Amino acid sequence: MEMRLLGKTGLSVSAMSMGGAAIGQQYGPVSVADVAATIHAGIDAGINLIDTSAFYGEGKSEEILGEVLAGGWRDKVMIGTKAGRITHDRFDFSAAGMRSSLEASLRRLRTDHVEVLLAHDIEYADDYERIFTETAEVLHKLKAEGKCRFVGMSAYPLGILARAIERCQLDVVISYCHFSLQNTRLMTELMPVAERHGVGVLNASPLSMGLLTEQGPPEWHPANGEIRHACQTAAAKCRSRGWDIAALGMQFCFAESRIPSTITGTAKRSELEANLRTLAEPANWDGIFTATDALALVRDQTWTSGHWVG
Repeated sequence: MEMRLLGKTGLSVSAMSMGGAAIGQQYGPVSVADVAATIHAGIDAGINLIDTSAFYGEGKSEEILGEVLAGGWRDKVMIGTKAGRITHDRFDFSAAGMRSSLEASLRRLRTDHVEVLLAHDIEYADDYERIFTETAEVLHKLKAEGKCRFVGMSAYPLGILARAIERCQLDVVISYCHFSLQNTRLMTELMPVAERHGVGVLNASPLSMGLLTEQGPPEWHPANGEIRHACQTAAAKCRSRGWDIAALGMQFCFAESRIPSTITGTAKRSELEANLRTLAEPANWDGIFTATDALALVRDQTWTSGHWVG
């Protein structure tokens, strides 16, 4: 497994990392045994970073991870978790809320610290100035107390992440759905700011929450009809040539060396093994170019998330 530096943290992270949303049952039921098999196989394959959140399953993801990382597995992996988002429509980015959330996360994870703590989906905050002051301040206090080694924020709009980097002395940010076959705005709108400040960027949702898959996105997906149709057309064009658009999308993300790690949702061992095979194979650039050409009409189109404008 290729290792890459995570910004100025000094951490070497695996090019592929594992995400915890599916572990929290957000995409259907999964057993603890299945999660254990997946996580242990991923660690054995060289993956050394797991990203989760108090929001995923309202703590279920962290609880299961705490169970499957017992018996020495915790010492072999770095954990990143998030606070501030409680449910789909409840948020608490206050100092007290962030601190309480982390303490609960540590209990569920059965650890005394996490490697990375992030404020989760900050574009949903009611007061952005409070994010850049109170929320950032408590993150740094928790870091000073040893409850986390590094701090950061996550969001969908790139503009708010760029502002957070410029104002909050962050170590890490997570961006999602902005580096994929359909959208590469991460590299032009956020990466220059992050690199200037030495901030590590983790790329989540490399398949744009299901857009770039054979089965297509779930009904709740926020993309408009034009984007959905273009992705389905691209998938069909790849299929006609014997290629899987999801595998091409993963290879495209792994090939970008400026991105330290791409987070993949892996609650089942079969999915993990498919991703590992994709990572190990040479990138199919003919297939990648076929897919990106088919997506040209919706290149870099996005959707609304939260309240951020700018």
